Amino acid sequence: MDAVITFVNGLDPVWQADYEKYIGAIREEKRFRDWGTLKYLLRGIETCMPFIDNVFLVVSSESQVPSWADRSHLRIVLHKDIIPQKLLPVFNSCTIEMFLHRISGLDEEFIYFNDDMFPLGQCDRSDFFRNGCGVIGMSKSFFALNMYKRQCQVSDMLAKKALGRKAGRVFVRPQHICSPMLLSSCTEAFKAVESDILMTASRTRMPENPNQYFYLDYMYYTGKIIPEKISNKHLSQAVYSAGQISDFIKEPSAKMACINDVEMSDDKYEDMRRGILTAFETRFPEKSRFEL
Repeated sequence: MDAVITFVNGLDPVWQADYEKYIGAIREEKRFRDWGTLKYLLRGIETCMPFIDNVFLVVSSESQVPSWADRSHLRIVLHKDIIPQKLLPVFNSCTIEMFLHRISGLDEEFIYFNDDMFPLGQCDRSDFFRNGCGVIGMSKSFFALNMYKRQCQVSDMLAKKALGRKAGRVFVRPQHICSPMLLSSCTEAFKAVESDILMTASRTRMPENPNQYFYLDYMYYTGKIIPEKISNKHLSQAVYSAGQISDFIKEPSAKMACINDVEMSDDKYEDMRRGILTAFETRFPEKSRFEL
């Protein structure tokens, strides 16, 4: 079983220059801000998920690879390795997620992490895969009132199209946490609607983008998902204080945590960042094999 992590460091001058050249001024800073937590995600994987074999870090260019990364253990994948040249450079996680199954050497069973999702408690293989199926919570939705929900709806519609089914008012939405995926299912689903994926792919987020849920929905409709929630706590920084998040990291009551960034003042960001990093260092003080 492998792990795949998509990562962006918005402070990288090379990345910033590309963004300004192709898109313009950076507006949604929270989508690209580097909190310095990647090494703790990796420490969490090593400590809490010892069954993970390879970890692939997907980045836009060599300038995005952290200076502390031990490349003899952390396998670096550049966007150009998996994404068609005509779509590059890309700043849209939805587009990037459509091509993760093209990573060379990827295991049939892999877990996809955004870089704001962290293992904090001891996990078992069966938390994510059982009997050749992925394990993740699935809910049903009726309305797509914002861009995220619209992308969930589009993903559901595309998965149904790949299977020759008609879309209805109801669409499924996977649990917002790391995603257990099957390489064979992803490859099969992509091939079925490749032209649609390429047509809707964009450099920045758009409502018509499918996202990674396309693959999970396809797995669900083909009987490859066990709809059971992964033990997780969603910690939005709009709701929880730095102290509350830090306390949870140090003494977690769930196996996983998703720590969502939000728009905030520079002072609050520094306070949040300092508290979260201190808590992670307390929880995972030892370097992982992925660090020099």
